[in-house]
Amino acid sequence: MKSTLARPRPRLLGMHGMRRLMHAILYLILTAGAIVAVIPMAWTLSSSLKDSAHIFTLRVQWIPNPVLWRNYVDLFYKLPFMRFIGNTLLIVVSNVFSAVLMGSLAGFAFARLKAPGKSFAFILLISTMLLPSQVTLIPRYIIFKTLGMIDTFWPLILPGWLGGGPFEIFLFRQFFMTLPLELDDAARIDGCGTVRIYWNVVMPLSRPVIATIGIFNFIWAWSDLFNPLIYLNSMEKFTLALGLATLQRTAEMSTRWELVMAGSIVSIVPMVIIFFLGQNYFVQGIALTGLKG
Repeated sequence: MKSTLARPRPRLLGMHGMRRLMHAILYLILTAGAIVAVIPMAWTLSSSLKDSAHIFTLRVQWIPNPVLWRNYVDLFYKLPFMRFIGNTLLIVVSNVFSAVLMGSLAGFAFARLKAPGKSFAFILLISTMLLPSQVTLIPRYIIFKTLGMIDTFWPLILPGWLGGGPFEIFLFRQFFMTLPLELDDAARIDGCGTVRIYWNVVMPLSRPVIATIGIFNFIWAWSDLFNPLIYLNSMEKFTLALGLATLQRTAEMSTRWELVMAGSIVSIVPMVIIFFLGQNYFVQGIALTGLKG
């Protein structure tokens, strides 16, 4: 009788072992993918500490010898790199604030207010996400040129304050719809109007989606090359991405790739810091806005 009861045990152990094997294979695949993703970053960091002659050798030298920290000093000496960073920060801060403020206002209206045709207007707004930005590039350029805004920061700042982007509005609207309407009713009983409900009730509960929108817009504005390339002409107004592109065409007709690599590392560091500081809110915001899965 005992031997009969003990027979299923090897099968259970086999299932447990198979589960552990599948987990091990999954971790190996993820580890391999992480290594593949890290290799370009490691090569860029290593190349930023070399001279040009040792960057493109047939045999990759991962540990520079000697280590040339002066490449980072030359980076700020050869070009007005601090000005590039300042210009980029100005645009980034404006874009982040406009995305959060304008997107949350429009998202609040779509999610919490009653109005005829609201659903149709939201569908119409979301459908504009199917329109590539390149399609409206020439009309936008003509408008800003007519207004005398070419070679200024206004074409990079102003659109964010004119209603917000459909992606930001969508995220805010989806998140606001997860908040119970009883919060609004309780606030109205206490004498709160619509503006106070938005500012004192809804927004304090919206940190995850605010962090998500902030991270998205920070990374997009910080690394944007296309729009500054279209609207900016003077070097003193260049952004960081545009300055790095310019660096490849300077240095006495030859590219100093070690400076390009050093500039790339400098430009990447803020994005990495911002992402890791806000990753918990970022993941939570994505999960609560209907994008997960």
